[in-house]
Amino acid sequence: MKNIVYILIFCLCISACGEYQKALNSDEISVKFNLGTELFGNKKYLKASRLFAQILPQYRGKPQAQKLSYMQAMCFYNTKDYNSSSYQMERFVNSYPDSEKVEEVAFLSAKSYYLMAPDFSKDPENIKIAIDKLQDFINLYPESQLIKEANELIFELDYRLEFKEFNIALQYNVLTDYQASIKSFDNFLVDFPGSDLREKALYHRFDSAYKLAINSVVWKQQERISNVVSYYNSFKNNYKESEFLTEMEIKMEELVKLNNI
Repeated sequence: MKNIVYILIFCLCISACGEYQKALNSDEISVKFNLGTELFGNKKYLKASRLFAQILPQYRGKPQAQKLSYMQAMCFYNTKDYNSSSYQMERFVNSYPDSEKVEEVAFLSAKSYYLMAPDFSKDPENIKIAIDKLQDFINLYPESQLIKEANELIFELDYRLEFKEFNIALQYNVLTDYQASIKSFDNFLVDFPGSDLREKALYHRFDSAYKLAINSVVWKQQERISNVVSYYNSFKNNYKESEFLTEMEIKMEELVKLNNI
């Protein structure tokens, strides 16, 4: 009995493959459209996309064009071809602004950019583009049920940028380029005033200034020590109970001994 079942399944697979190959080679666009729609409904997105790609130009201006464009965009999205899905979805939004699918497609277009955005260690340009696209969606559809998810994605992308900029500044400290580290932390504090990393950024800015001061030539030391004192006071005013204060106070005592502040 099992052998009969396996044979039937095998025959069905051969038949389905033959039908698909026949449709690919057919000159009948309706055959490709109908089988592609069936495959799409069965979540066979890669196969459906191949058929749709062959017939999209022939359906432009026809009643089926909107449905076809939507399905092709969703095929790209579901096969994780986010570069193509973002492009195809933006075209759909521009071509069919009155479609009942337009809000969904606009969101998934923006989300495609989010899914293409790299982690914090890579070039942040795509992260910024993704944030802009998601913000555009929020501005266009302020009452959408998808607003919550869009805001969550923006929050995550913002943190990636914060973490990247923080680590760049910290890396300068590790590489003993203390001036670049101080400048980078200054920029970070301006760009991300509400960051959860603010306390650490203020501490590491102080640490970079301290290391710069103690390694300076004598004629530059006084000015740089003054900067360390300023950074210390700024930190202490903001974080009176910080775990970093003990270490910072030890370093301040070393500077007092060094220069008789």
